[in-house]
Amino acid sequence: MTREARLMAGLTILLVPTIIWGGLFLLGGLTHGAAGIGQHHDLDPTQTALFRAGHAHAGVLIILSLVIQILLDWAHLPPAWKWLARIAAPLGALAVSIAFFGLAFDPTFKWLTYFGVVCVVVATLTTGVGLLRRPAASA
Repeated sequence: MTREARLMAGLTILLVPTIIWGGLFLLGGLTHGAAGIGQHHDLDPTQTALFRAGHAHAGVLIILSLVIQILLDWAHLPPAWKWLARIAAPLGALAVSIAFFGLAFDPTFKWLTYFGVVCVVVATLTTGVGLLRRPAASA
């Protein structure tokens, strides 16, 4: 694993405890304080669905971000493009997750959803194209 992948994977994996805390908070709300942390939160069904979606997207997109870090070591891309994908992957995961939680209370968070989606798309397409490119032929 390259130093760049190790750095970004290390920073990304530091986000996992926030996902765990979010799950415990969500569990506390869904069980009316019988499990998890926190007490019963008066969330309506839409807010509960958005909290579930935010938590689920956080977990899946963080895993995707970690996979992208490793795959970029094998991608045939200029360093600037690799860094763009390395940064966009965890940034997109974070933005999409925060957007779902924010949308539960304020519709203006929708812009963060779009930003996160663009980041995830940029990271995945850049990585995919880099993996499909042939290395330059040696002379």
